[in-house]
Amino acid sequence: LLMSTLPAMRLKTHWFKPGAPKTPEQQAGATGFVIWRVSIQMLKRMRGAQFDIEAGTAYFDFVREVLVFLVLVADRLAHQRFDAETRVLFTTALVKHVADTLQGNEEDLLGLRPADAVSAQDQFIDLLNELAGHYAEFDGEPNQTEFTPGFAFMRYLGHRLEATLPEKDRRWVIEQVMASEAPEAVALVQRT
Repeated sequence: LLMSTLPAMRLKTHWFKPGAPKTPEQQAGATGFVIWRVSIQMLKRMRGAQFDIEAGTAYFDFVREVLVFLVLVADRLAHQRFDAETRVLFTTALVKHVADTLQGNEEDLLGLRPADAVSAQDQFIDLLNELAGHYAEFDGEPNQTEFTPGFAFMRYLGHRLEATLPEKDRRWVIEQVMASEAPEAVALVQRT
């Protein structure tokens, strides 16, 4: 098993000014920021564990898959915590925030896409819509007070990440994701 030697992920996951009620959109913005940071940290830890994730499109292919996974985890948590209307507001704002962040970072590192190409935002939203049905088939861990992805949920992320890696790294990615990366990432999103 290729566990990373990098330190555990750490992020501030509480409000700077506590007390005032937060709108679903504000909560989504904060959650989206954390999801982005956790995705990038996961990529760095995977690189630290000797997975070859090249800068460029492979980098964003990997991050996009992790973002979809974490947005869907956040949506499941929202389902437990909010009424239906608030959940829709939260998840919609979260998806827009993450898509905008992804687009901005991709443009900064890779430049603008051709005018006739699908935008990074639309590509992310299309992938999220496609995979939401797949992830919906997977349950969380039983007897948990809040949603924790089950075995199949995390294994599917590992499976999705296989295609983003070179052939030599595909053999170990599912184990790495399930044993180390996904549980830690989910824990940070849960705390947020």
